[in-house]
Amino acid sequence: YDGFAATYKTMGVDFDSYYYESNTYLLGKDVVQMGLEKGIFEKDPDGSVWIDLTDEGLDRKIVLRSDGTAVYMTQDIGTAIQRVKDMTDVGGIVYTVGNEQDYHFKVLFLILKKLGFDWAANLFHLSYGMVDLPSGKMKSREGTVVDADDLMQDMTDTAQKISEELGKLGGYSDEEKTKLYKTIGLGALKYYILKVDPKKRILFNPEESVDFAGNTGPFIQYTYARIQSIIRKADFDFSNVSTVKTIHEKEKELLKQLELFPEVIQNAAQNHSPALLANYTYDLVKEYNSFYQAVPILGEADLDIKIFRVQLSKKVADTIAASFKLLGINVPERM
Repeated sequence: YDGFAATYKTMGVDFDSYYYESNTYLLGKDVVQMGLEKGIFEKDPDGSVWIDLTDEGLDRKIVLRSDGTAVYMTQDIGTAIQRVKDMTDVGGIVYTVGNEQDYHFKVLFLILKKLGFDWAANLFHLSYGMVDLPSGKMKSREGTVVDADDLMQDMTDTAQKISEELGKLGGYSDEEKTKLYKTIGLGALKYYILKVDPKKRILFNPEESVDFAGNTGPFIQYTYARIQSIIRKADFDFSNVSTVKTIHEKEKELLKQLELFPEVIQNAAQNHSPALLANYTYDLVKEYNSFYQAVPILGEADLDIKIFRVQLSKKVADTIAASFKLLGINVPERM
């Protein structure tokens, strides 16, 4: 378990609660017995307990072996019930599990509904496609598993290689460089996966994911860092409300894009699709870079316009940071 904890820490992942099957299978067995008494389940001559779902287009599913021991389904029934007992105000449960388990969750949710649990209607399986890796030491062969720690280290090394080639590390200490490589590498890995609809299979390309141009995490991180540099260089007070009466067409487009953010979050949540949020952020960054190329910001002679453009830039940076926080990706203040 310590190894898992270390890997999750590197990923920036933490959990509020852990549920072990060894602690929930007895509850699952009790519920199976209750369902047997109600006629929801049926016992075969060998003593095993099943549920017949053929009328629902599925098949018969075993929920208890002939010797009385639990199966995965028994444990999952118990775990689901225990979670709802522990979190009475929960609005629903999302199971984030690969698409090879689609059938299992169809059966689980249907069993819980037949057992009379109203909350079963709010269970959702976020089924995701597998991630294929290209050639080399990152290649996944059938029957093998790619080590997450190795993959994250490979991404950090790739970020270091590309960053050094671009020559953007002047004035950084070794500690700052190491932290930046990790931020870019993990950001590239997470974003490359999250920008794709969860149901689709992905061919992960490490070099492409760390590209500082295009729909990548590092491109968005770099834009965020560029805006932070603008804000640091702004040697004037831009906290007051701007009095600008007319704005540039590029500013209008950027404001329209910013206005969409709350709606995108809502849609991403309703559709269980982080990809909607990831791609919105890329579109926002593209719009900002178009604005950045079209008009002067700190070089603007009119102070009111300059204040407005710095404020607009800051709003874009704040939106990038908020979006990436929801996606579990860090943003560097300098790059």
